[in-house]
Amino acid sequence: MKMIETGAATRLAKAGFAVYGIDYEGHGKSAGLQERKENKRKMRILLGESMGGAMVLLLHRKKPVYWDGGVLVAPMCKIADDMKPHPMVISVFTKLCHIIPTWKIIPTPDVIDAAFRDPEIRKEIRSNPYCYKGRPRLQTGYQLVKVSLDLEERLQEVSLPFLIVHGGDDKVTDPSVSKLLYETASSSDKTFELYKGMWHSLSYGELPENIDIVFSDIINWLDQRVALGLRCMEVFTMCVRE
Repeated sequence: MKMIETGAATRLAKAGFAVYGIDYEGHGKSAGLQERKENKRKMRILLGESMGGAMVLLLHRKKPVYWDGGVLVAPMCKIADDMKPHPMVISVFTKLCHIIPTWKIIPTPDVIDAAFRDPEIRKEIRSNPYCYKGRPRLQTGYQLVKVSLDLEERLQEVSLPFLIVHGGDDKVTDPSVSKLLYETASSSDKTFELYKGMWHSLSYGELPENIDIVFSDIINWLDQRVALGLRCMEVFTMCVRE
């Protein structure tokens, strides 16, 4: 499939990075956790797209000094003010989730049409049995709102080095929210790249030439952070020997 041949993991692996991923509950076909001892002393950098961006921030918050950096691709880290549900709506959601959690009743437009610019990619996504399709389930939508509101209140706690990349014409996650994260986070090493005219799915659903631009920036950022980490490791080793 084209997704495997040209996706984020393949591109980063070809650039020399070891890539490990997880399947969220209800996504893909995860066989469980695996560990590789040979990577224990290497840098650990998180990468997440959309909902995965929220996962990056939550993992960082859980272990603030464990991760050496993060790449946030069109992250879901705050609900835009003009899209934020009224508190009464959230209250109703909370009650209904205990009664009909799996009902697909959230009135949202087709995310596939809004996220993926390339029509061939949309067709492939719709034919992929491991990709969720249809309206979000009630419990899913409620949890996304809950996590977004929680992250929004604690953006200033983000302290790891990070790169944000976001499409200027993204209709799924708001680019202005990424800018707010960039301005609010306490990180001393932070970069924000906004791509005029690009959509939500920067790693896979964009035009090929646009995907190349985005991954060039991501890989350059990763190379710089790895080089800096190696220099710090060399200095630390020299100090220990002395």
